[in-house]
Amino acid sequence: MLDIKWIRENPAALDAALKKRGAAPASARIIELDEARRAHLTRLQEAQERRNAASREIGNAMRAGDRDAAERLKAEVAGIKEFIQDGEAEERRLDQELIGALAGMPNIPLDDVPVGKDENDNVEIRVVGEKPQRNFPPKEHFEIGEALGHMDFERAAKLSGSRFTVLSSQLARLERALGQFMLDLHTTEHGYTEVQPPLLVRDDAMFGTGQLPKFGEDLFRTGEGFWLIPTAEVPLTNLVREEIIEQERLPLRFTALTPCFRSEAGAAGKDTRGMLRQHQFNKVELVSITDAESSNAEHERMTECAETVLKRLGLPFRTVVLCTGDMGFGARKTYDIEVWLPGQNTYREISSCSVCGDFQARRMNARYRGRDEKGTRFVHTLNGSGVAVGRALIAVMENYQEEDGSVTIPEVLQPYMGGVTRIEANKD
Repeated sequence: MLDIKWIRENPAALDAALKKRGAAPASARIIELDEARRAHLTRLQEAQERRNAASREIGNAMRAGDRDAAERLKAEVAGIKEFIQDGEAEERRLDQELIGALAGMPNIPLDDVPVGKDENDNVEIRVVGEKPQRNFPPKEHFEIGEALGHMDFERAAKLSGSRFTVLSSQLARLERALGQFMLDLHTTEHGYTEVQPPLLVRDDAMFGTGQLPKFGEDLFRTGEGFWLIPTAEVPLTNLVREEIIEQERLPLRFTALTPCFRSEAGAAGKDTRGMLRQHQFNKVELVSITDAESSNAEHERMTECAETVLKRLGLPFRTVVLCTGDMGFGARKTYDIEVWLPGQNTYREISSCSVCGDFQARRMNARYRGRDEKGTRFVHTLNGSGVAVGRALIAVMENYQEEDGSVTIPEVLQPYMGGVTRIEANKD
């Protein structure tokens, strides 16, 4: 959520930023709502002051024996009390209207974010690794997995419908190995603290990280009113909601391996084959909580941590900076890491690392107390995939496939596979 004070002082800057993101100007409407709220609060304050003064005058009239004046004043106080009661309800309505308008506005891009409309305007900043060269046409992951007998979409459809997968035997173990490898890397070498968070969260948590109210259709909700997390970013970032943290404790770095649940409401017809776009998938998430001065440097660091996963796995990838039109709602700047998939002959996103500034912190009321400062400031938040486990499985299968249909296990994963070096058909 953006700072209303900043909007009042920089209306043209807000509208210019929204234009970069392909959104309509909003400063006039936001300031109008804020002015209406301020004017109403002034009327309420004046009414309360008059009520207090009239109450004192009643006492004076009673002591002077002027009952008529006292009764007139009592009637006035009763009318003021009724106005204040109605006015407090109106105050809540005006507050919610302003908050609702602010909650629907995206974050302000950093100055170095390229301006553009969609993914075609993203800017490649580096390419790492050599694409594998083979003497046979590479297959896609679902062709490999089904031939191995360890990836079953038909049975998954019987259980749950489309966009689900049943993995078994060594492919199930390989996915588990990938997640464990990532957690071990981030906790032992990158300084993240492992967390096992709830998978069901309340409205406030979803609002805090920006999924609500704008993106409710992308989520799954239970009959009891909980939301299934679309990413561990939600519970990990909300660990600091409504807290004041001493600056000496920052940065806080959290990681978690969790299932994620997404309705994929806007993905009709996209990636319908295979397990690239699922309703349920596993992901290792990275979240950092920093002070205002170090968040941009932390963004570079987080991206490097995610890239290290792919380097250790020996997977070719490229990193792009997203343009303003392709960037997520809460981000100020985002790097996408795209892994090479030989079966598709293209790069596909496997991680997004975003710096959000104080956008989420305002929604969560998460603050820190600076060194030698009496007041508090909002923390800065960052999140990134470190990385999507299912897509890493896809990338390993396609990049390490052999002509006979087997899949070689990357050396770094072999200890997690009990020493298995190759997955073959009908091998348990």
